[in-house]
Amino acid sequence: MSGTLISSLVWVPRGRSAPQPKKYTIDEEELERVGKLGGPGVLEKLREEMEGMDVGEGDWEDVEAEAEDDDEDSEDGEDGEAETAEADEDVKMDEDPKPAAPSDPNDLSAFKMDEYDQEESKGVAMGAFANVKGLTFYRDNNEDPYITLKEDDEELEREELALLPTDSMIVSARTTSDLSSLDFHAYSDVDENLWAHHDLMLPAFPLCVEWLDFPGPSKSDSPQAGSYIAVGSFDPSIEIWDADMVDGLYPHAILGPSPSLEKPEAKPLGTGKKKRKQLVQPSANAQYHVQPVLSLSWTPNHRNLLLSGSADGTIKLWDLNQESPMPALRSWDKVHGGEKVQAVEWNKTTTAEMNKAVLSAGWDRTVKVWDSRAVDDAIGVKVASDVECVRWDPWEPTSFFVSLENGLILAYDSRTLSSSKSGPLAPAQAKYTLSAHDGAASALDINPHIRGCIATGGMDKMVKVWNILDEETEGVKGRKREISLATSRDLGLGKIFTARWSPDAESPLAIAAAGSKANIQVWDVASNPGARKAFGERLRKHGRQLGEIKKGGGVIAVDGGEDDESEDEV
Repeated sequence: MSGTLISSLVWVPRGRSAPQPKKYTIDEEELERVGKLGGPGVLEKLREEMEGMDVGEGDWEDVEAEAEDDDEDSEDGEDGEAETAEADEDVKMDEDPKPAAPSDPNDLSAFKMDEYDQEESKGVAMGAFANVKGLTFYRDNNEDPYITLKEDDEELEREELALLPTDSMIVSARTTSDLSSLDFHAYSDVDENLWAHHDLMLPAFPLCVEWLDFPGPSKSDSPQAGSYIAVGSFDPSIEIWDADMVDGLYPHAILGPSPSLEKPEAKPLGTGKKKRKQLVQPSANAQYHVQPVLSLSWTPNHRNLLLSGSADGTIKLWDLNQESPMPALRSWDKVHGGEKVQAVEWNKTTTAEMNKAVLSAGWDRTVKVWDSRAVDDAIGVKVASDVECVRWDPWEPTSFFVSLENGLILAYDSRTLSSSKSGPLAPAQAKYTLSAHDGAASALDINPHIRGCIATGGMDKMVKVWNILDEETEGVKGRKREISLATSRDLGLGKIFTARWSPDAESPLAIAAAGSKANIQVWDVASNPGARKAFGERLRKHGRQLGEIKKGGGVIAVDGGEDDESEDEV
């Protein structure tokens, strides 16, 4: 993937974001933390970068004294000019008068703009630790002597960033041609509004994001929950950012090697032209990833644990209780035969038999279910195409879904799969199959509020919502399974890379989607007549109602504008 796009997004559950975000500040304590986070020599380099970048009160006295000296010199100069004025006039009378050259308003040579790029850059760039150059010279406008109109900017900013209890937060991983960032958008279902809240700059192309509430090492046995975003990227280190921190420069924690250490990179094999194109990838190890991180998964059942899958062929388990930067707690390199691990996901069920189960998929075209305590007993299935996404069924702890590059969605019951101990995995009979998209089914999510409601997105630019009717969804034994397309829409987002249902019960059919055009939208499917007919009665059985029909077909864009009604909708 390249260019401008959104590769992944995640919802922050309603009420888990701070009503008033914290403002990032650099003080001595923060410098010590960042220095420890960055590894050897980082603290000293940060101090060197900050020298002379901020002017204290004592320094202003020297500046003002120099200004007074300049004023005195200016007054003396005026007296001297008066004394020599007559002599200068006599000299000028003897000279031939020459007209003054007219000034050219387009002449910018005095500003020496051609020399700006020649200014030397000091300091080192160290991934996430290259942001120190973004610090301003003055702490705020009140300290800037050139700004005479003082406003309470902090109060205005607090009002703009304040969140109501009814607001939700969506975090997306966005990349343009030269910039990567985490974009935080607030969504109000009541006001039908989606707006940019804040963003955080990232040092590398982000590939996956995951929300978690665990704050990291703490002296308390049950540390207070927070709101954090784990980011996997082309950089093999995993960064965890505080989602309630505005203008943050450095991550809250780093899983893997410190930014100051040289990281393993692919190196050319040989020196010939043909051999140069062949790259030797760094060897995987048990301590940290050495290639891009493709997938992350966190579960509230094990708050201090985070799973990651990487292009280096390993799946790693991280204990967030350790000090950062931290090594992996466990590492598995044979789950998918050393092939790239495309996806991993914890089973988030509360049942004791399955809440330690892991679902994973690799480039060996196998999907496996295994216990994190006994990976050798894994069971799985061989599929006919490359895997795009995997999802556990939140309504049936032993079932899961797989989306493939050929556009198919497969539903499996893990109890029918074969064991990997008996040799290569064989194809297994799926519970059912959806021919969902023309091209790769690159996005998949299962609605946690309505059983039998599935959302898919594809490279054909369509987002589709499927209705599964069977004995489980209807509660009628022997009910023949029926699968239908409830609704579909081209949201104008380009190729769909990610689509996720809202975790909030107040918005049971709200789905956030994004893709190759780097825009994000929320589609409240409850505004579609077909979806209301398909899922309204099922919600009423649980004592809940669908919300009112929204304008524009329920599509809410960041700028508040309505989606083009000419887009296809079924």
